[in-house]
Amino acid sequence: MDIKNTLFDLSAACSLGNITEARDLAFDILKDFTDECEKTDNLTVIGTIKGESDYTLMLAAHIDEIGFTVTDIDDKGFLTVAKCGGIDLRTLPAKRVTVHGKEKVAGVFCSTPPHLAEGEGSFEDIGKFKIDTLLGEKATDIIAVGDFVTFEGAPCLLQGSLVCGKSFDDRAGVVTLLKLAEELKGERLPITVKIVLTDMEELGVRGAVTSCFKVNPDEAIAIDVSFGNAPDVSPEECGKLGEGAMIGFAPVLDKAISKKLDKIARENSILCQKEVMGGRTGTDADALSVSREGVRTGVVSIPLRNMHTDTEILDITDIESVCELLKKYILEGGVLNA
Repeated sequence: MDIKNTLFDLSAACSLGNITEARDLAFDILKDFTDECEKTDNLTVIGTIKGESDYTLMLAAHIDEIGFTVTDIDDKGFLTVAKCGGIDLRTLPAKRVTVHGKEKVAGVFCSTPPHLAEGEGSFEDIGKFKIDTLLGEKATDIIAVGDFVTFEGAPCLLQGSLVCGKSFDDRAGVVTLLKLAEELKGERLPITVKIVLTDMEELGVRGAVTSCFKVNPDEAIAIDVSFGNAPDVSPEECGKLGEGAMIGFAPVLDKAISKKLDKIARENSILCQKEVMGGRTGTDADALSVSREGVRTGVVSIPLRNMHTDTEILDITDIESVCELLKKYILEGGVLNA
């Protein structure tokens, strides 16, 4: 499996609410590398790789993405929408989107020319932003209130191993787990691995909670993206692109998992960097750690620039580092043998 091509395919696909393009694509890939693979009722994908013991490590990456839902359609074909997930309203003017109605409709967020704008404009009320469908009064024949809207944007290669696209949060984590499953196929594993592609992380880590009840893991690791270095980001709040896996250390995480991941990286010369958080992680790990009776949980992240936009940037080599680190961790039995 080629990481870049698979990431691009997943990025171009959509998964928001009942739109399951990315989930279906990931499922079709994962089922070939696992002993069992299923789609649960809440649209989460779970793949099982059986080990020599029933001790179970759950690896979770979320398949959903941010977007919008239509709240109003006027007689000129302009849409009003509500946010689905964390949207930076400052980035919306002139952005291309896809409206998922009876058929896909191309749309663009309206942008007032600077010549006609008064003042700086407001970026606080999503209700003031309109999407132009160019359909006029025919819009209601295709689009209905409640339909979903996603960002539009073809992923691209920038320089070297740097790539840009939409929904890398968290299709980067998903492709990491798909590649990991391929590499584990045929290996003798000391523990059982459950690869879980969770839904609705962007809406409050909902899929992680339900999946944890389904899987009932002994330990879990969330694979997500985190803030990558950029001119306007403090160095202590981000990781560096191309410097490898970001291993999470936080009060809500299991210290033994974090320390073992760090030890494995250092002993095997795997590029890694520490990500220290004073409280919550902002990932599926926050829900996993308090689900059921509580689960020992860790986080490994991929540094990402321009988070929650349609131009997210990452380095493919960081995905490779995370995949290598998780493979070594599994072959050493997780914290079962720590």
